[in-house]
Amino acid sequence: MRELGTVISFETGPSSQEFWFVVNNGGVKKGQFVQVETSDGLLVARVDEVFKTNRYYQRAESVSEFEKSGKSLTDQFPVGRWEYLVAQVYPVGLFSNGSQKRVTFPVSPGNKVYPVDENVLNDVLGLDVKKGVDIGKIEFHNVDAKLNVTRLFQKHLAILAMSGAGKSYLTSILIEELLNRDRNSRPSMILIDPHGEYGGFAKDPKYSNSTKVYDGYKISIAASSLTAYELSELMPKSSAVQRRELAPIIKELRKDKPTYTLDDLIDAVKNSGIKESKTKFALISWLHELNATGLFSNKDYPSIKDLAFQGNLSVVDLSDIVNLKKKQIIVSYFARKLFEFRRQKKISPFILFIEEAHQFAPEGEDYERSLSRGIIEQIAREGRKFNACLCLVTQRPVRLATTALSQCNTHIILRVTNPYDLDHIKQSSEGITMGVFNSIPGLKVGEAYIVGEAVNYPILINVRERKTDSLEKGMKLEDEISNFTNNKDLNDKDLETFM
Repeated sequence: MRELGTVISFETGPSSQEFWFVVNNGGVKKGQFVQVETSDGLLVARVDEVFKTNRYYQRAESVSEFEKSGKSLTDQFPVGRWEYLVAQVYPVGLFSNGSQKRVTFPVSPGNKVYPVDENVLNDVLGLDVKKGVDIGKIEFHNVDAKLNVTRLFQKHLAILAMSGAGKSYLTSILIEELLNRDRNSRPSMILIDPHGEYGGFAKDPKYSNSTKVYDGYKISIAASSLTAYELSELMPKSSAVQRRELAPIIKELRKDKPTYTLDDLIDAVKNSGIKESKTKFALISWLHELNATGLFSNKDYPSIKDLAFQGNLSVVDLSDIVNLKKKQIIVSYFARKLFEFRRQKKISPFILFIEEAHQFAPEGEDYERSLSRGIIEQIAREGRKFNACLCLVTQRPVRLATTALSQCNTHIILRVTNPYDLDHIKQSSEGITMGVFNSIPGLKVGEAYIVGEAVNYPILINVRERKTDSLEKGMKLEDEISNFTNNKDLNDKDLETFM
């Protein structure tokens, strides 16, 4: 194995928390994993930073005065022989007798440093070589980033990135990996798709039999399935008194008409014996407002069992719906029903992917403008007990509810540059180190850090290429301009002919 360098003494170490080594051969990179043989076992560490130094250039005043004379240090002295690299390294684990331990004792100065053995790295990071989802390669190593499904999803996942950094691309790769598994080992997958980016799964021959796309304008909610409390959740300005008056009306209506519509409920309220006219008129007003969304009928479409069909991907395409409240009502209702059915074990374990999650669980908004936040936070808090899993995807982490984000125990972070988003990530991501945090703004498209429950230590990966065709609903700016210009010319000619 090629020797990388030698451990050196430094003012602060070596210690059990960090050590330094002088690089004997080039090729050591920030983020690379290395190993050192010690008396306690094989120590694996991560290079956190690489420094270059040269004794001839250590004193600024001496260099400045010498250069003023018109001479060059390079011409007068063998400065190249005194330039060397030093790597700052943080231990991550110790292997001894086939088991992994915490590092509690420092390496010795003079110990040799080598590239990490790939099999050892799999164990150190907690990768699932046999059954894990393969999302790419670990940077600087020929090791597949195969993540255990339970560790990745059971305690929820957040994918965080600025616009255009590849978060939807990565989400599609996760879905590919799940759909590629044996059907009996697949969860149900439900994806909330605000921009119509995932419909390509239904067109791809490899996945079409396992994918169903539900257009937002066709979605309907069975009014008769809603309790007075659930209706009040969708009418946040309604009062406890109104909810109390509504409950017996719903109970009686169900006896006469088990599959009633919202129109039927409005008529029932009008004909009810509510004594307080203000209460009655307010209830009718709230119900009319809900009815105006056009979402409510006498049945659910899709049904919860169709939406959460075991082993399938259900894409809820909301791209044709402009009204945010309407989108939130859809997400609130179906997320609540999914969680309720899963708690009763009427449906298989599921993963609910929510794109643009900050729209549906916003931070700091009043309840009226965040109808779906409550159920998303509830699943985030309680879902792992019932294998009801969340994957929250957002380009604005700072606008995503802290409660929801903090309950996602694994974060996959692509490039983020906004300082407010970065600060929010720093406070919400467990296990993130300062070295990782400082590197996030400099990530290239296709690079991502994985931190949290899914891995034993933060890792940098290069995301693999997806196997599905392009999933995006839109087209490139140049193509859209060209199409518009051509269509406009045709329309103008048709108009001239008509005139």
